[in-house]
Amino acid sequence: MSVWDDLPGQSAVIEQLRSAAEADRPTHAWLFTGPPGSGRSNAARAFAAALECEQDRRQDRGCGTCHACHTVLAGTHADVTNVATEKVTISIAEVRELITRAQDRPSSGRWRVIIVEDADRMAERTTNVLLKAIEEPPPRTIWILCAPSPADVMVTIRSRCRPVSLRIPPADDVAELLVRRDGATPEEASYAARVAQSHIGVARRLAHDEEARDRRSKVVGLPLTLRTVSEAVVAAGRLHDLANDEAKSSSEQRNAAEKQQLLTALGAPESGTLPASMRSQVKQLEEDQKRRAKRSVTDALDRAMIDLTTFFRDVLTLQMGTGSELINEQIRADLERYASNTTAEATLARLDAITETRQRLGTTNVAPLLALEAMAVSLL
Repeated sequence: MSVWDDLPGQSAVIEQLRSAAEADRPTHAWLFTGPPGSGRSNAARAFAAALECEQDRRQDRGCGTCHACHTVLAGTHADVTNVATEKVTISIAEVRELITRAQDRPSSGRWRVIIVEDADRMAERTTNVLLKAIEEPPPRTIWILCAPSPADVMVTIRSRCRPVSLRIPPADDVAELLVRRDGATPEEASYAARVAQSHIGVARRLAHDEEARDRRSKVVGLPLTLRTVSEAVVAAGRLHDLANDEAKSSSEQRNAAEKQQLLTALGAPESGTLPASMRSQVKQLEEDQKRRAKRSVTDALDRAMIDLTTFFRDVLTLQMGTGSELINEQIRADLERYASNTTAEATLARLDAITETRQRLGTTNVAPLLALEAMAVSLL
């Protein structure tokens, strides 16, 4: 087993990163780009592990078995800092803290590695703060930035980073990974990889979480229930509730665990009123969790929009007679009936309506339910 095993369908990228990890002086700043599901974060962690690998022979770096590889992949290596914001943006204060940490010499490994998984979530002012640190890094520091595309990062940053471009892996490769690493059955893995459109993280959740599969089925089946404006409004409400349930299911247990860990670390009493100094820290944690919850709902809505898009993508495939594999093969009969009662032009217009709604939800302060209601009406 090596650190590269979790990057299905990325042989060219693996070769590029393996070669860099073997070099005496690898490039000091990298920009990993690729669409959601391409494995940007996995690739960044694998590269960091290969850089810190304890193997003496260069061609063996990234072994996946040494202590350094294990700790990097587990997120506990002292010289590797991984930032994956769960808020809407990465703040200037967080970036300044990273810059300060980047000045330290490695404590045990070859390099001090800073991974920023959401480099596209930095405002221009924040990016300018980071720019100088990337232009003039300490000799043993390596920056790895991740973003969906080069255009999502300011050109001044982009021009100073070595690019690594990832692609969506084939569904068969994702299914094989789910069987080999996560213990999914071949049937579960094949279904999850197909409907997740090879998004590794989504496929893993669908393969093991029956509630997630049920929520997705309800989202994809919504167009089949739309006949009147009132039904469209009701369907929008259901879609809104499904997205909130998805976000809630992934955060409730985590929030409770975080609060308990904080109280334990502070030495809080088991009962009674908390001291004022502890209350302020608990309040700060709760505020952070609220900001994270907003991001979780936005992400869940966007995922629901993507799932809804697959319905009309399949309808258009049938209408155009392309012969391509359907993403939602399990409801082929319903898709064929729907496709026969509308036109390809209408299907394209519905796809445009979903795309516009995704953009509005992601870039404006529109009330989510109102945006979903307007979209649902346009799908009639």
